Amino acid sequence: MTAETAPSTTSTTAGARAHARAQEGTLVEAAPARPASAWPATAGVDTDRLVWAETVAGGGYTHRVLARGTTLRLTDLAGDACAHVLLFNADQPFERLNVADTVKVQWQVYAAAGQLLLSDQGRVLATVVADSSGRHDTIFGTSTAMRNTARYGDGAAQGPTPAGRELFALAGAKNGLGRRDLPPSVSYFQGVTVDDDGRPRFTGSAAAGASVTLRTEMPVIVLIANTAHPLDDRPDYASTALEVLAWTDTATTPADPLWNASPEGRRAFVNTADYLTARGLK
Repeated sequence: MTAETAPSTTSTTAGARAHARAQEGTLVEAAPARPASAWPATAGVDTDRLVWAETVAGGGYTHRVLARGTTLRLTDLAGDACAHVLLFNADQPFERLNVADTVKVQWQVYAAAGQLLLSDQGRVLATVVADSSGRHDTIFGTSTAMRNTARYGDGAAQGPTPAGRELFALAGAKNGLGRRDLPPSVSYFQGVTVDDDGRPRFTGSAAAGASVTLRTEMPVIVLIANTAHPLDDRPDYASTALEVLAWTDTATTPADPLWNASPEGRRAFVNTADYLTARGLK
């Protein structure tokens, strides 16, 4: 006599509904907190002002539209996160991060506190206000499906070794952006240096717990892909969790030292203020 198999609890609509509802409130390792104020108490963060609180798994992505004057803090939780970041003008997303102008206009290829993230219109999308990592990259962008397939055997967004550009395509689509809208990105937490002969050297992570803090100077769309850096020379795909916290704050004003730190930066801030004033944004 064959024992009868108990029916699956999800084999009926009622059972599936009950199962799904039972998951409410279940915490997972990588997920956003909704509302953001539900995030656990964190040093240096007023949870009442949080507008975005999320842990992004290795090989994952996220996105959000942030108001002008928002502080965005990214933290490498385990030492192998790599936050590839793209920024767009939220009101006119044809204006976007231009990493070439960001390094050229400021005469500095290495990202650090005080760097302005410039758009292709010569305006300041965001500023880097703090950095405890010092391991970043403004040159090589993120990985592609072709590269990851050749190196790891798979570069698809849903695969085990997703490429950053594939994840950006998903994040962008959720904000009305297509592949042709995706420019080169800036990368945080996995460093690259360039020697006197122009050869790149991958320097990896500073350490677990390192963070970088940005302040938005315009309303922006933020896209983040947390994937292995394209120059990471380790044989296995390395990508660990990234913490993303954002809270309401105040944009840079002429009284801030960053505004007048350089003639080039001052001009970019003036361009930004002129644009925002014309649009009735303060």
